[in-house]
Amino acid sequence: MNETYDYGLWSMVILNSAIFIFFAFSFVKPKTSTDWRSLGAFSAFIVALFTEMYGFPLTIYFLSGWLTETYPEVNFFAHENGHLLHTFFGFEGDAHWDPFHIASMVFIVAGFFMLSSAWNVLHHAQKHHQLATTGWYARCRHPQYVAFILIMFGFLLQWPTIPTLAMFPILVVVYVKLAKREETQAIAEFGSEYHRYMESTPSWIPNFNKNIEGKNHENVR
Repeated sequence: MNETYDYGLWSMVILNSAIFIFFAFSFVKPKTSTDWRSLGAFSAFIVALFTEMYGFPLTIYFLSGWLTETYPEVNFFAHENGHLLHTFFGFEGDAHWDPFHIASMVFIVAGFFMLSSAWNVLHHAQKHHQLATTGWYARCRHPQYVAFILIMFGFLLQWPTIPTLAMFPILVVVYVKLAKREETQAIAEFGSEYHRYMESTPSWIPNFNKNIEGKNHENVR
């Protein structure tokens, strides 16, 4: 078995973490404490992910006994074999072209697109002291948090690790709590207008049957 060891690349950990956190920062442009909390939670997930992807493969060390016994022909310390789902599901060839990796890229790209679009609408509304009800906010009430969840789920499909699998449900709970806090503030500020918005717009799962164009015209002030 090839004894290649492709980890300990801490410059790659720093570079990749910085790139994705910068992308999120540039899309979110945090202004409030809630903005910074949501970005901070996402950043912690990203750092944990790339630490295992390039730095120290804690999950592979933890599972090394079982992995060696179950897949004796595979050197899991070679970087290309860190795509554990590729091996577990018996895919052949380049892991970057298996269904999990392709699906992960779809989730990540869609998440960043949604994040950028949603925060543009939200910050425009905040600037004019209005309720955000257009764009993605016409489809669901918390698209910015849905976007973060999509991106993290995409990374889990690509490179699952014990720390990120443990962090994912915790961060989902964090985003749910942040969303509830924001809704409490929105009710205090907008009152019945926000209650009507809650009645017509789902909280988390986007409604793609809504007439967005009509909704936009309705909320022009």
